[in-house]
Amino acid sequence: MPTANDEQSHFRTAIDEYLETLPAQTCQRLYQSPASCLAVFRLLPDLAKQLVMSLLYVPTDVSMADMAARCFQECASQFNEGLQKLLRLHIIEQIGDATAAKLRMNAVFGRELRNALTGGGEHGAFGVPCDVLDKHPVDEAFLDQHATQQWEAILHFMIGTAVTKRPGRAALNLLRRSGLMASSATGDADSVSMAITNKGFQFLLQDVNTQMWAFLLQYLDMVQDLGMDLVEVLNFLFQLGTLELGKDYSVEPLTETQRRMLDDLQDYGLCYRRKKGSRRFYPTRLAITLASGNSASLDSEQNENGYIILETNYRVYAYTDSPLQIAVLSLFCTMRSRFQNMVCGAITRESIRSALANGITSDQIVTYLTTHAHPLMRQKIPVLPLTVIDQIRLWEMEKNRLQTTQGFLYQQFARQQDFDTVLQYAQELGVVVWYHPAKRMLVVTDDGHVQVRAYVQRRKNKSQPTAHGAS
Repeated sequence: MPTANDEQSHFRTAIDEYLETLPAQTCQRLYQSPASCLAVFRLLPDLAKQLVMSLLYVPTDVSMADMAARCFQECASQFNEGLQKLLRLHIIEQIGDATAAKLRMNAVFGRELRNALTGGGEHGAFGVPCDVLDKHPVDEAFLDQHATQQWEAILHFMIGTAVTKRPGRAALNLLRRSGLMASSATGDADSVSMAITNKGFQFLLQDVNTQMWAFLLQYLDMVQDLGMDLVEVLNFLFQLGTLELGKDYSVEPLTETQRRMLDDLQDYGLCYRRKKGSRRFYPTRLAITLASGNSASLDSEQNENGYIILETNYRVYAYTDSPLQIAVLSLFCTMRSRFQNMVCGAITRESIRSALANGITSDQIVTYLTTHAHPLMRQKIPVLPLTVIDQIRLWEMEKNRLQTTQGFLYQQFARQQDFDTVLQYAQELGVVVWYHPAKRMLVVTDDGHVQVRAYVQRRKNKSQPTAHGAS
């Protein structure tokens, strides 16, 4: 059964996979920032972190055999996986052939990671706090409220619930380009109606940190089209994860690219500025947890405690008054009653089939219910009733047992020999979808139809089979 930890692993892997696609020259520029080096180090698997720390203060190359000898034999596969990840991230370089290979730390990464760990390096590497008191100071509660309003406005817009504030144009373009929503007409995203896609429904069931990085990864794919420097964008995102919640930081040291980012990040709830021309900004809790690998909480008390109770009779009780949480729950539940701080509903065959039709999987539903289970549910092992879990998966299997394949039907063969010959030819091509020898019926794929039809026409028999489109 997938757990919340599995979702965390998926979050880290998604970021790692993106960084692994960057060329060595880009990584070299990225690693010139201590904040970026520290963020990348935090995202590494545990054994890869140990490999980095083993080489960090060693001035010479180290034999791979010596490094492998430090691990137990049963950990050999994890050692190789960690090493390969470091090689793909250009953190470690392999010198020499396989028989006498040595490992060398990337000099730039090693220097800046040491600076990050010891407090060295250039001033302002981890942000420059404002030296002038803010005339309109804000506290952590205000920043949490700002992050909640901004991010939930995007999620509410996706679901289609009534929102008082429509997301900005940049957020709408990002929703469309990421495939989470689709425009119903051509033109700018902010001038047409948009509808949520199957991918968007899956997105809504993820934790906030996973959602945020999925959003930002698409943002990274757009930076070159926007005329922005990718390395500066990454550096600023990683730097945000090292800042302190509740403190204001100066805009002056930021590059032009990073200043442009502030407007977009404010729309996503990652930072706060009182007005566009303000000389200071405040990072929110969402931004600070970006590179930590820990899921951010828009409502920490409720998310930590959980709010969903699921009974063996498929009834669902959710102790929440959040319109967003109720809307997400209604994606796979039939809601029946609503009170001041609680809603009641049920998991039904129809509600699950509706969720499956929208691209949501049974595993995602089970994971969501487990992650947000009420403390009373967590006292049980397993957390969710097995009968309900099994039934949800059975409903999914019921939906998936039939598959539709587009093809062409060949029938009315005059002789059995004609049918057998055409069937053998289609099987050699690997284009047979279905056949019935007794009825002399054959269905081939769309791609194979042209070749099979040409083969039939080349035959000299007087009785020609007829072809009819079928699916």
